[in-house]
Amino acid sequence: MRTAAMSLTSASGLVVILLSVAVVQGQNEWKVTYPSTQICALRGSSVQISCIYSCPSEINGQHTIIENTYWFIKNFVDLKTQPEFAGRVQYNCVKTNCTLTISDLKETDSALYKFRIITNQHRGTWFGSPGVNLSVTAHPDLQVHVKPSANQRSCASLNCIRVDLRCQSRCHLPDHSSYIWFKNRRAIQRQKSSSYSDTIYYADTISCAVKGYEMFFSPSMCEFTSSNLVLLSL
Repeated sequence: MRTAAMSLTSASGLVVILLSVAVVQGQNEWKVTYPSTQICALRGSSVQISCIYSCPSEINGQHTIIENTYWFIKNFVDLKTQPEFAGRVQYNCVKTNCTLTISDLKETDSALYKFRIITNQHRGTWFGSPGVNLSVTAHPDLQVHVKPSANQRSCASLNCIRVDLRCQSRCHLPDHSSYIWFKNRRAIQRQKSSSYSDTIYYADTISCAVKGYEMFFSPSMCEFTSSNLVLLSL
C-alpha cells in the first residue's frame, strides 16, 4: 500500500483534492474507458454498449464499496427510469466490465451514452467521458467492395476471376451483425460474414444485405466483364 496525491472531478463539477489516497492492488484512479466510442445500429435491432471502469480500492483507510452503476444520456438520469426506454434496457456487469443493451432501437435513441459510478466515498461519484455516440439508422447504406484475390489458381478460364468481396456500410455496424450475400440475385446460404472470396464468371452480379434487412441490399453490384471488374448502380 502507498499514498499519493490526486484530484478528481465529481458529478457536480467540483474538483476535490485528496491529499492522502491509499492505493491498493494497483487501482489508483477513477476511470471509465469505452472500447468503442462510435456505434451505428439499425432501427428495430439491438445494440450493446460496453465500458471498463476502475476506482481506488481504499481512500483514507475506508474501503471503497460500489453502491450503484448505471448509464445515462443527460442530467445523470438513469436510463431505466426513462419512459421512452421502458422494457428496452438491460445492464450487465462482470466485475468492472459493464454492458448496456438496448433492444428494439428507435432513431430517437441516437445520443451520447455515458456510464456513472456511485460509491460510499465522500463525493465518490464518477462518470466517464467522452462516452459512446450511438447513431440509429433505418437504412444500412451498403456497398460491395471488390478486389482480385492473390490466389488465382482456382480460375483457369479467361472468363472468370477470383475476388475478395467485402460488404461495407457508411455506418459502422456492430461486429456481431450477420450478412446475406446474393449471387445473381440468389442468396448464398453458407456466407454470413461481412467478407468472403468467390470465383466470378462473365456477367455474374454480387450484392449483400444485413440479415433481417434484406430489402436494403447494396445499391451497387459488381459485374465481371471480359476486361475487368466494375461497379454498377442498380
